[in-house]
Amino acid sequence: MVMTGYQFDLITIGAGSGGVAASRRAGSYGARVALCELDRVGGTCVLRGCVPKKLLVYASHVAEELRDAAGFGWTIGASSHDWPALIAAKDRELDRLNQAYLRMLGDAGVAVHYGRARLRDAHTVVVQGEDGEKELTAANILIATGNYPIRPPIPGSEYAVTSNEILSLPALPRRVVIIGTGYIGVEFACMFHALGVEVTLIGRGRAVLRGFDEEVRAHLTQTLEHKGLRLVLGCTPTAITRQGDGSYVVHSDSGDFASDLVLAATGRVPSTSGIGCQEAGVRLNSTGAVIVDDLSRTSVPGVYAVGDCTDRKNLTPVAIAEGRAVAEALFNQQSLRVDYSQVPTAVFSQPPVSTVGLTEAEARELYAAVDVYATKFRPMKYTLARREERTFIKLIVDRESQRVLGCHMVGPDAPEIIQGMAVALRCGATKPQLDATIGIHPTAAEELVTLRERRPDPSTPPSPGAR
Repeated sequence: MVMTGYQFDLITIGAGSGGVAASRRAGSYGARVALCELDRVGGTCVLRGCVPKKLLVYASHVAEELRDAAGFGWTIGASSHDWPALIAAKDRELDRLNQAYLRMLGDAGVAVHYGRARLRDAHTVVVQGEDGEKELTAANILIATGNYPIRPPIPGSEYAVTSNEILSLPALPRRVVIIGTGYIGVEFACMFHALGVEVTLIGRGRAVLRGFDEEVRAHLTQTLEHKGLRLVLGCTPTAITRQGDGSYVVHSDSGDFASDLVLAATGRVPSTSGIGCQEAGVRLNSTGAVIVDDLSRTSVPGVYAVGDCTDRKNLTPVAIAEGRAVAEALFNQQSLRVDYSQVPTAVFSQPPVSTVGLTEAEARELYAAVDVYATKFRPMKYTLARREERTFIKLIVDRESQRVLGCHMVGPDAPEIIQGMAVALRCGATKPQLDATIGIHPTAAEELVTLRERRPDPSTPPSPGAR
């Protein structure tokens, strides 16, 4: 439904994944849309996150491919890596994507306004750009400002770089200390390690990837240690100091760690400061996230918010789904609610991790009885390469209905495989249905339809005479 009486039907603040998706969808329905952005169009995912990170991860995979090649009869001579050439190639691809986004927005009739945008009231946005200040009005306003990385609250944290800066390093460091063992910390630790950097990964927990299934965490932690990556777990950093030669020392309760670069991968917070939320009456929670209902409506009628600035499930595809749902509700009379259950995710570590659905602990909290099927095996590719690295697969099943509640994988191609399993779980797949599915041989994915041995239930006491 297109409104009148304002310059625009929708003003979007933030041209990341959620903001662009909402603006394009709204424009496709004939809405007059203005999109405000301080930086380039594309946002964190395209310019400072998922896309450039994965391009660097691809580059680091080549190192392992070269090492494995001898097992397949290849004799490859001396090789070297040109980091500046990689960064230049990555930047060219980001430029291309930025232009592609601008073309798509232009095709949808979206007007892009560059500058710092802030809410003046429920229908007014002020944009401060190079040419001064301009005022835009709209029937509806969408906040899609995302989030940004933070450094740990310790002395010397200003010496650490974040995931923003590390994607454009002028040279590859010899040594790097990474503080934080979540998505970002683990992914960059693996990438740097594969490229020959001496990596120390520091985390407070007993395993990497807090929040994932405990067996997934344990398996990946053990695999990374076997690959030679230095993990210092149960460790709390206390300070970072800069040395006279330009290097750094990370001090902690587990000792001191020298480095040429320190990466702070200790979390992100919503980018809501300075955009006028309080002045316009938009309520924020204690972390600064915009409070919204299940239709992404804020406390102010006509003002919506999507993506990481709402701190619901901070994933690019989720932000896109939320943005499109807002546009559908406003301009296509479709009241869509994003379902946050069974959202798949991936960590592009080496090996990669991917999951969908519940962890075992979550399932046992929600269901009376749970069956667990799991396996570890060496991927076929690694047999001739003589690599001992193992793939881990785990299925979690509701015993009563036999519905699959969770699927977890650590190993090559895990994200590609779990995307398919996400469709199955969304459709309510059961364990008997998986059992009846013919596998593709030889693949790792066929293990998902051939798992037979159910683990003993830990809540069931052993039978008499059992040892």
